Amino acid sequence: MQEEDFAKRLSALRQEKGASARDMSLSLGQNAGYINNIENGHNLPSMTVFFYICEYLGITPKEFFDYDNESPDTTRQLLEALTKIDKETLAHLTAIILALSKK
Repeated sequence: MQEEDFAKRLSALRQEKGASARDMSLSLGQNAGYINNIENGHNLPSMTVFFYICEYLGITPKEFFDYDNESPDTTRQLLEALTKIDKETLAHLTAIILALSKK
């Protein structure tokens, strides 16, 4: 994975959460420009800080690197909700989702 991909993914996930780079940096216990430096390709976080970033975003490291999933937190919430739905309703929802994904 390239630094540019990491930076873009971080920026997209942070924006989806509705957090500013400054607020995120400070919440992680870093200086105010820390996340901006990562998103601008100047730095990469340590492994420890990367785990804190994932925790802040409410996602797993695996979800961070799943570039095909634009909204991992929402996807996980949906999957958790689907496990509580009866089999017949789940089949109907699956048919709807498959039909929508073909558009």
